Amino acid sequence: MITTLRVALLLALSSIPLLAEPAGEIRVMSWNLHHGVGEDEKLDLERIAARIREQKPDLVVLQEVDNKCRRSKSVDQAAELAKLTGLTGAFGKAMDHDGGEYGQAVLSKHPLGETKVHRLPGDGEPRIAFEAVVDFKGKPLRLVSVHLDHQQDARRLKQAETLVKELAASKDPLILAGDFNDVPDSPAMKAFGDGWTAVEKSEPRLTCPAAEPKVEIDHVFLRGLKAASPVTVLPEAVASDHRPLVWTVKFGEGS
Repeated sequence: MITTLRVALLLALSSIPLLAEPAGEIRVMSWNLHHGVGEDEKLDLERIAARIREQKPDLVVLQEVDNKCRRSKSVDQAAELAKLTGLTGAFGKAMDHDGGEYGQAVLSKHPLGETKVHRLPGDGEPRIAFEAVVDFKGKPLRLVSVHLDHQQDARRLKQAETLVKELAASKDPLILAGDFNDVPDSPAMKAFGDGWTAVEKSEPRLTCPAAEPKVEIDHVFLRGLKAASPVTVLPEAVASDHRPLVWTVKFGEGS
C-alpha cells in the first residue's frame, strides 16, 4: 500500500508544470583606471583592487589598462587585479606602448570563454572595444568594455556606429559599458538606438575628473537585458581620474 501511494504521488507531482527559474541578478562595475595612477599621481593597484572588492561585483569592465609597460613597473595589470580581487581576468590590446601594451580588461566571478578585440576606426590613438563571453550558470552573456576617442565628435560617432554593427552579429544578452568620452544625447550616444537600453544614473551623475566631476562621459547600455537598479557613480575621488560605476542587471526568465 505504501509503495502504491508513493508511486501515485510521484506520478501526480510529475504532471505539475515546473515553475520558471527566477531571474538572477548580476552586479557589474565599470572603471577607467588611468593605468592605476590616481589624482594624487600615485600608482597604486591595491587601492584600485580594494575599491573593486568593496563592491563585490560579478563582472567588471576596465579601460586604460597597462600590460607590462615601463610606466607602470612592467606589471600585467589585468592579471594582477584578477589576483588581488579573486576574479578571473582577460586583457584586450589597443596598441603597443612604453615597452608593453595598453588597452582594456574584464574581470569575472564566472568562467570566461571567447574574447574578441573590436578595432574601431579613426586616425588618432587606436581605439577598441573588448568583448568577452561570460558563462553565467550555463548561459552565454556578452560583456563589452569600450573606450571611444576623446578628440573629435565625428570620429566618436563613426566608432559608435561601427561598434553597433560589429555587435549586431550576436543575439546573446549583452552588457556594454565604459568611457564613451561623450555626454548623454550626443550623436555618438544616439547611435545605440533600436534594441539598446541606456541605463539611467542616480544622482550625482557626473563621472570625470574624479576629484571634482564636471562631465558625464562614462555610460552603460544593455541589449536583451533589463536593469535591476540605476547606475550609481561611486564617490571615489582619488584612485583614478574617473569615478567608477556600479549597477545590477537581471539575467534569466523575464530579462
